[in-house]
Amino acid sequence: MNPKTKPADDLAEAHLIVVEEEAVEVEFHFDDVIAFAVFWAMGIVVFLQFFSRYVLNDSAAWTEEIATYCLVVIVFLGSAMCVRLGRHIHVDFLFRYLPAGPARVLATAIDVIRTLFFAYAAWLVWQFMTLIEGETMTTIDLPKSLVYGAVCFGFVLMFLRSVQVSVQNWRRGYSILERPEAFETAV
Repeated sequence: MNPKTKPADDLAEAHLIVVEEEAVEVEFHFDDVIAFAVFWAMGIVVFLQFFSRYVLNDSAAWTEEIATYCLVVIVFLGSAMCVRLGRHIHVDFLFRYLPAGPARVLATAIDVIRTLFFAYAAWLVWQFMTLIEGETMTTIDLPKSLVYGAVCFGFVLMFLRSVQVSVQNWRRGYSILERPEAFETAV
């Protein structure tokens, strides 16, 4: 060994490339935490279903219904997260060919229509909950309105997140429809 050469701790001699990654900042909102908790509850219920069916050879009937209802809750809470992050499916093809002024007007109209749709959907689910007030689940003696209450809560969250996103778009002067490249790095 050459006395002037250091062992492998000299990065230049070892030919290592060191890349420093940027710190990823993850935001958790209360709806994220609720969806995560319901997801784990569903996972536990599905495990119980598997265990009772294939290990004990005596399937617990309630697990399938509860797992289905947990999935419904996850979908609507997840939809609220998608509204907050701008992750719902949208078509921005038309915006590539529109001038900035009409594109801004159309994007604002879409924000208003989206927000009104979520408000109307929440109201419809609330009305439906009043119609099925006395009905219970099939295998467990719990009211079905619990599940539809979670759906209504999801639509209310979507409405509130839509208002929040619309205000942000208005303040910023553009939306994800008009400038999708500005949102590609955002998590």
